[in-house]
Amino acid sequence: MEEPKIKVGIMSAAEVKFTLDGTFSVLDKTVSGSQVATTDGNVILWNNEKYQELEFIPVDEASASFELEDVTIGVNFHWERKEVQRFKGALKLIVEHGKITPVNILGVEDYLLSVISSEMSATASLELLKAHAVISRSWLLAQIDKNKRIESSGEKYVAAENKEGELIKWYDREDHINFDVCADDHCQRYQGITRASTPQVAKAIEATRGQVLMDGENLCDARFSKCCGGVYEEFENCWEPVHYNYLVARRDGVNETDFPDLTVEENAREWILSRPEAHCNTADAEILSQVLNNYDQETTDFYRWKVDYTQAEISKLVRERSGEDYGDIVDLIPIARGTSGRLYKLKIVGTKKTLTIGKELEIRRTLSPSHLYSSAFVVEKGENDANGLPSTFTLKGAGWGHGVGLCQIGAAVMGAKGYPYEEILLHYFIDASIKKLY
Repeated sequence: MEEPKIKVGIMSAAEVKFTLDGTFSVLDKTVSGSQVATTDGNVILWNNEKYQELEFIPVDEASASFELEDVTIGVNFHWERKEVQRFKGALKLIVEHGKITPVNILGVEDYLLSVISSEMSATASLELLKAHAVISRSWLLAQIDKNKRIESSGEKYVAAENKEGELIKWYDREDHINFDVCADDHCQRYQGITRASTPQVAKAIEATRGQVLMDGENLCDARFSKCCGGVYEEFENCWEPVHYNYLVARRDGVNETDFPDLTVEENAREWILSRPEAHCNTADAEILSQVLNNYDQETTDFYRWKVDYTQAEISKLVRERSGEDYGDIVDLIPIARGTSGRLYKLKIVGTKKTLTIGKELEIRRTLSPSHLYSSAFVVEKGENDANGLPSTFTLKGAGWGHGVGLCQIGAAVMGAKGYPYEEILLHYFIDASIKKLY
C-alpha cells in the first residue's frame, strides 16, 4: 500500500485571503503571491472570473507553501481565536453552504507532522508522540474507510435518535462530504506548519511510519481526549450505537479493572466528588506542559472541576444554547450514565418545558457558553428563592472531553514513567494489535 493523500477542510468564509509562497499551477498557468477569492454563494470569484472550484498545486512540493488568513481555531470553545496559518501541499477552493471552503491536499505523514504538534506540545516525550502518531493515523484512515463504506452502500448516516420527550444527537463527521476531515477539534486539531514542529515529532512519525491499530482485520476507530477523569468511556455512549471491543471501560491506572460501576448514580456521585488515583490525576506542570499548548493550559483544573450558575444565568444559558424556551430551570436530572460516569441522557425540567437531551456533547454544549469540560458531573441545587425555584445550580465534574480511547494526560504520565508506546496504546485500546500498512 502506498501512503495515501488526504483532503483537509480548513475553514469556511465568504472571502478567503491567501498567499502562495512559491510557484503554484492552476488552470494551465502558474501563479504566486497574495490572492483573494470571494463567492456569490454559488461560484468562486477570482481575478474577475467565475469558477466552480480551483486547485492550486505546488510546482515544487518540498519548498512551496501557502498561507491562509483569519483561520478560526477552537471553534465554540472558550479559547476560540483567529490565526494566520501556513500549509504544505495543494490548496483547493470549493463552495459549500454559500461560502468558500479551502481544502488542503497532502500526504498522511505530513498531515500527522502537524497534528502531533497541534494536538499537544511538540516537546512531549518520544513514546507519547509515537503513541499519538499511531492513533491519529489509525483514526484518520478509519474515517476514510467509513466514508467509503457509507457512500458505496447508499445508506444515509444518521446522527440522532428522536423519541417523544427526548432529543438525542451526537456530533461526529457527518458534515464532511467534500473532504476527509476538518482542521479543528471536531476531527483532529490540524494547523499546517504554523506550529513549529521539532526533530522529536519527526522522529516519532518516522519511527511509526504506516503503523496503525487493528481490531482483527479492521482499522481501529482510535479516539482520544484530554482527560478521561479516571475511567474510560465506551464509544456507543458518545456516538452512534456501535460497540467496539477495544473501546471499553478500564481504569486509567496500574490496576485497570479496579473501578466501581459508574453507570450507577450513587457510585458515579461518589467517584466524581472524590479524586481517585489515576494516571491522569496529575498536577505535574512539566508533564502538563508537554501535553497542553499554551491556550489549553488556560484550563487549570480538569481532573475535577466546578461550575456555578445562578437561576437567571442557567435559564438564559439553556434557552440561548438549545434554542428551546424551558422557562425557569427547576431541575437537571441524570437519566443515563456511561462507563466513565459521563451523562449521555439528562432531563432538563423547566417551568415551560421538560425534555431529555443527549448525548454527551449536546449536554456539554447546552450547559455552557462554550462547552463544559465533560458530561461527567453531578448537580447541587441551592436553596429555593421567593418563587420556589432553586437559586443556584452547581455542576461538579470530572475529566475533559469525551473520555473514549487514549487519555492524553494519562498517556503523558505513562510516557514520563518510561512506558514504551506499544504499552501505552494497548493500555487504552483493549486487545488491539499494531500493524504496519505501508
